[in-house]
Amino acid sequence: MTETIVLTAEMIAVMGILGLTIFLFASEIVRVDVAAISIMVLLGLSTLIPGHNGLVPITHLFDGFSSNAVISIIAVMIIGAGLDKTGIMSQLAGKILKYGGRTESRIITIISATVGVISSFMQNIGAAALFLPVVTRIARRGNLPISRLLMPMGFCAILGGTITMVGSSPLILLNDLIETSNQNLPQSVEPMQAFSLFSVAPIGITMLICGILYFVFLGRLVLPVVKDKPQESGSTLHYFSEVYGISGEVYEARVTPDSPLAGKTLSDVDSAGRGGWIVAVRNGDELIVAPSGEAELWVGTDLAIMGPLASVEHFCSENVLELRKEMNVFSEILSPTAAGIAEVVIRPDSNLIGKSLREIAIRQRYGATVLAIFRIDQVIDTDLPDFTFQAGDTLVLHARWRDIAPIAENNAFAVVTDFPRDDTRPNKLPYAAAFFLLALSLILFTDLRLSVALMSGAVGMIISGVIRIDEAYQSIGWQSVFLLASLIPLGLAVETTGTAAWIAQQTLIVLGDVPVWVLQSSIAVLATVFTLLMSNVGATVLLVPLAVNIAIGAGADPAMFALTVALATSNSFLIPTHQVNALIMGPGGYRVVDFMRAGGIMTVVFLVVMMLMLNLVF
Repeated sequence: MTETIVLTAEMIAVMGILGLTIFLFASEIVRVDVAAISIMVLLGLSTLIPGHNGLVPITHLFDGFSSNAVISIIAVMIIGAGLDKTGIMSQLAGKILKYGGRTESRIITIISATVGVISSFMQNIGAAALFLPVVTRIARRGNLPISRLLMPMGFCAILGGTITMVGSSPLILLNDLIETSNQNLPQSVEPMQAFSLFSVAPIGITMLICGILYFVFLGRLVLPVVKDKPQESGSTLHYFSEVYGISGEVYEARVTPDSPLAGKTLSDVDSAGRGGWIVAVRNGDELIVAPSGEAELWVGTDLAIMGPLASVEHFCSENVLELRKEMNVFSEILSPTAAGIAEVVIRPDSNLIGKSLREIAIRQRYGATVLAIFRIDQVIDTDLPDFTFQAGDTLVLHARWRDIAPIAENNAFAVVTDFPRDDTRPNKLPYAAAFFLLALSLILFTDLRLSVALMSGAVGMIISGVIRIDEAYQSIGWQSVFLLASLIPLGLAVETTGTAAWIAQQTLIVLGDVPVWVLQSSIAVLATVFTLLMSNVGATVLLVPLAVNIAIGAGADPAMFALTVALATSNSFLIPTHQVNALIMGPGGYRVVDFMRAGGIMTVVFLVVMMLMLNLVF
C-alpha cells in the first residue's frame, strides 16, 4: 500500500451505507435481518444512478443466498436438530448428574466442557438452547441456584464456537471472505490460504479451558445468586409455587343451574380466584384443554381449575359451582404424566418479539394456558393478553405434554422444562452418529467444499429418518440465514470499491509506525466493540476487508488479521447482546449489571488469551 488511494464518490457512498448499517443494528429500529435485507436492496438500487454500474454488480447481489457460508450454516442447524431428535441430550443430563453430583464447581466444569465441545460442531445458540432444560433439571435436582450454572454454560457455548471453523457464523463465513479478498489483493501479495476445520482448535480449546477455570475459581465472586427465583426443594410443583406463586393442584367443578356463569363465555371469567386458572372445559362429549375465551359455559359444564384449594373453594362458592376435590372427568387427560407446567423462553431471534399474547393466540395454536410471565426480576400475572414480548421473557404454561412438543419444535421458543417426549428417536442414534462422522470425515480428508460436506451429513439424517424434512425446515434459523446472506453483498461492496483499502491506509497514517501486534490488538478491540453494537456476522463482514488491508499496509500476515476479526467477534460477554446471552437472561433471572460484572473480566481474558495463542500458533 505504497500508492496513495484517492477517495472516490463510490467510497463515500459505501461508507454512508456502512454508517447506516451500524445505526440500524445499534438502534434496533427494525430487526437486524430486516435491516440487512434493506441494505442489500439499497445496494441493488444504486445501479439506477446514471453513469454508474452500482456499488455491487447486480448479477451478484443475491449470491449470498447460495454462498458456501449460508449453506453450511443451514446444514449445521439440521445436523444439530437431528442429534437432538435422538434424545442424546437427556442421556447427557443423566450422565452429568451421575458424575457431577451436587458440587457446584464439578457441575460447572462438566456442563461447560460438554456444551463447549458440542457448540464446536453446531451453532452455539443451538447448543445453549438444547442445554437449557438439561441445566434447569440439574439445578433443581441438585438444589443449586440456576443463576450460577446458566452463565458459565452460556459463556462456554460461545467459547466452544471458536474450536472449529463450523462452530460460529463468523468462522464459517471467514473462508468466503478470504476468497473474496484474494480477488482484490495486489499482485505483490500472495493469496491467502483457507483455514481447515481444526486450524483454530488450539486457540479455541485454550480459551474454553480458561473460561472454565475462570468460573471454577472466581465464580463465587462474579456469579450472582438470584434470590427472586429460588430453586426447587422437593418437587416441580413446589418450585413453581416458590417462584411464581402458582399451585399445580387441579380440581374439578361443575356449573350448577343456580350458577351466575351459566350462559356466559370463559372470557367473562377473569380467573378462578387469586392464583387460580381454568385450564380445561368439558361440554357434553367435547373436552377442551386450554380453552379459548369464546368457550361457552352451560349448566352441567365441567371445569378443571388449577390453584390453591382455598382459592378454588372461594371461587366455587362465589359462583355456585359443585366442587369435586378428586379428579374424575379430567383424570386421564390432565394426569401428571399427560400434562403439567412448563417454562418456555422467547428466543432472541423469535418472530414473536414485539407481539402481544393476544396476537399469537397460544391457547388456540398450541392448547396451552399462560399462567404467568417472568421478565428479569418481575413476575407478571395480570393483563396478560396485552403483554408485549421481549427476548428472554419466560412464559409459564399449563398444557398437555403432547402440546408442549410442537412448542419445543418452534424456533420462536426454547422450552426450559424437561418434559416427557414421545417424538424422540433413540433407535436412530447410530444413523445420526454415522452421518455426523461422515460429514466430519469429508471435511477432514477430502477437498470438498464445506457446504457440500456438511449437507451430505444433513441429507443423510433426513433420508435415514433421524429427522423429517418438515422438522429440518423448522430447525433452520431463517433470521440468521437472511442476515448473513444479505450482508455478503455489503462486504463485497466494501472490498471491490476500494473502501476497505482507503480506510486501512488512513488508519495506518493516524497510528503511525507502531508494532504489528499493536495493530492486531487494535483490530481485536475494534471487533469486540462492533460485536457488542451489532451482530457478530455484521461485524465480521465489515471488518475482515479492513483488517486484510491494514495487514498488507503494515507488512503483516493478512490471513491472521482476518482470523483475529472472526475470533474477536465472539468476544460478546459484557452486555447481553449476543443471542446466547439473551437466551439465558430470563431463565437465569440476570440483570445487565450481572453480565457486566462477570463478562467484564471474561472480555479481557478472551482478548489476552486469543492474542497470545494466535501469535504462538500462527
